Amino acid sequence: MATEDHSDGVGAERLRPGDRLALGAWFGTRAAVLAISLLASALWSYGDLHDSFLNRWTQWDVDHFVEIARYGYRGDPSHPPDPGLPAFFPGLPLALRILHPLIPNWQLSALLVSLVAGAVAMVALARLGDEPAGTAPGAHASHPRLGAHGITGAVGPRAVLALLVSPYAVFLFAGYSESLFLAFALPAWLLARQRRWEAAALCAAGASCVRVTGLFLAVALIVEFLTADRRWRSAPWLAVPFLPVLGYILYLWRRTGDWSAWQHAQEAGWGRSTVWPWKSFETTWHAAFGTHDQFTTAFRVELIAAAVGVVLTCWLLWRRQWAESVYVGLPLLSLLTSAYYLSIGRATLLWWPLWLAIGRSRRPAYLFLLALFIPLMVAEVVTYNSGGWAG
Repeated sequence: MATEDHSDGVGAERLRPGDRLALGAWFGTRAAVLAISLLASALWSYGDLHDSFLNRWTQWDVDHFVEIARYGYRGDPSHPPDPGLPAFFPGLPLALRILHPLIPNWQLSALLVSLVAGAVAMVALARLGDEPAGTAPGAHASHPRLGAHGITGAVGPRAVLALLVSPYAVFLFAGYSESLFLAFALPAWLLARQRRWEAAALCAAGASCVRVTGLFLAVALIVEFLTADRRWRSAPWLAVPFLPVLGYILYLWRRTGDWSAWQHAQEAGWGRSTVWPWKSFETTWHAAFGTHDQFTTAFRVELIAAAVGVVLTCWLLWRRQWAESVYVGLPLLSLLTSAYYLSIGRATLLWWPLWLAIGRSRRPAYLFLLALFIPLMVAEVVTYNSGGWAG
């Protein structure tokens, strides 16, 4: 029996070359986004571009996270109650609350959480790209999903760069919850690949505190366990990622007496009820091509992102990557059965199978995608800084 060596795990003390490339890409693109933001503010003054730097980068949902961190789910007592606040999971507000004694500025705290969490996430993504699928540390790399061409090496850093210049990567800079979620979810998946189920479950529990997507991650971990490992003594740990979601539901029930308070907050805040998928598609199509307003382009992008998600899920199923298809497919299904498509584009940031697939693509295709992504990402940075809806 091979002796497990955990030196290759996410907790390794020494950085690998791929880690350094990932961190270089992370901080290099953060500097580029910062420069674009400052240049846009200097050249134009429309919308919110005349606001302070922190105000420009903490708009939309960031305001809600900060409000929850400061006042709890009852919201700012000087304002009317916001019935949509319970739609946001408590992980990021808790992180802001914990940091507040050290960093009194709530907006700055939100940006710093994204900065640090994103660095952790990019290292994990780089290692995941270079980790042979289904292989425990020190074991023989012969997982059937790896196939005959065990592609490793530059895949991880290439996947990182593709993600960081993708159109919606603006939200990895802003004080949104995507970076913090990935900082838990990507190590969880990497640890699961290494069959370190206890640590994977604990990381996934952290992800479940941050976003409802953690619930789908927990289901995907069970599928990974059943299809690739089945060390039954570790099975009880797979229940751990569900506990934060259950705890939050119980908290909302004690506050409101409503077991469906989270879903009702979605409906109250954004009108997101559950409908048949063809009805959701019809509504979104009409919003994208039947009307013309500030959200028209956003809805068109949502349709493209939905198509990418469907193709990605089908591709993962064809490759018999069951766990990954569950992780991408289940939240996509929930988004496609919402009253209209919302935040599917931003959800692409969480689809690491997509970025790993791009990282494995041939050089001409990879460079073409980077050339396509970069100007779109620049446009999104300007849009977000001007106060426009960017996803």
